[in-house]
Amino acid sequence: MPSTSISKTDYDPKRRTLSVWFVATGKRYEFEGVPPETFRAFRAAFAKGRFFNQHIRNRFPYRYISGDDDS
Repeated sequence: MPSTSISKTDYDPKRRTLSVWFVATGKRYEFEGVPPETFRAFRAAFAKGRFFNQHIRNRFPYRYISGDDDS
């Protein structure tokens, strides 16, 4: 199901890095050390924003990558 808060995700299994783009801001963040099973569960979740908030946000180190307001 499409998410109202997350526009896109990408996962690099070798680096165990999850990239998440947010609808409201257009910003992209990378979350490090995300296990493949967490990514699979995230992709399968009915409410992706809720899953993100409960299982990824504040649980993995992250860094800001880019956004709509970057030049």
